[in-house]
Amino acid sequence: MLANPEDTPQARHRKMYYRGSTTIFSCRKDPRFAYCLYVPQSFDESPDNHQLLVAVHGTGRTMVEYRDAFAEFGRFNRYIILAPLFPVGPLGDGNPHGFKYLKEGDIRYDEVLLAMVDEVAQTLSTTFDRFSLFGYSGGGHFANRFYYLHPERLRSVSIGAPGSVTLLDDSREWWVGTGGIEAVFGKSLDLAALREVDVQLLVGAADLETWEIHYSPESVQYKEGINDSGRTRVERNATLAANLRSHDIRVQQDIVPNTAHAGMSVVPYVQDFLLGLQPEMQD
Repeated sequence: MLANPEDTPQARHRKMYYRGSTTIFSCRKDPRFAYCLYVPQSFDESPDNHQLLVAVHGTGRTMVEYRDAFAEFGRFNRYIILAPLFPVGPLGDGNPHGFKYLKEGDIRYDEVLLAMVDEVAQTLSTTFDRFSLFGYSGGGHFANRFYYLHPERLRSVSIGAPGSVTLLDDSREWWVGTGGIEAVFGKSLDLAALREVDVQLLVGAADLETWEIHYSPESVQYKEGINDSGRTRVERNATLAANLRSHDIRVQQDIVPNTAHAGMSVVPYVQDFLLGLQPEMQD
């Protein structure tokens, strides 16, 4: 943020670390996890007119890159950007995949994210009852499953190229389907609330490699039926789109031309999606 000669030391400190592209903060609820923000210059003038976009990294944990990719959009469209960091192996076992499935041992990643949202709201003296969520690759896994558990907290969700998808299907066990979700999370599906959220599915048209997404029985990600939704990410995207639409959920499907598995390449499509939401979501 731009400093002003008349700023007090406290104001300079706020502008340097808590506005613009911020430093990285540990989550107070669970310091194993962290986040960074982009807070536009316009926020202090009219905090009530700003929305929140959460951008969740993939397996590569490039959370700062995603924050920075949305910063200009946030500046000109009054969005605060929250980019969480879910590091590899918080249980000490080196597992890079736990956050994708929301629950790992005693960790509830969905609750950690909600704690981050509440913490940021408290820090900024505002509220975020609902927010937009974007995730790509591993973050797409997270966004897909978070949407099922917490639709009442979401304005929109953009699910980008997850290696596996979770279908609304009670005949298949979590996380291939939604069978047993209440036993796992203590919360049942709310189809009416799911239908109130605008959903975007993104995948590159050339995202066709299968080496990372064909799950063998030895994989920590393996569940019976996990490979049934298609061979490639494009096919799995189409399966998820058809599944959601069969439940009367509105879905915008963006198959990005000339694009393989590259999260930065889909960011403009997410921005256009956010700009095209219903008018009441842009007030």
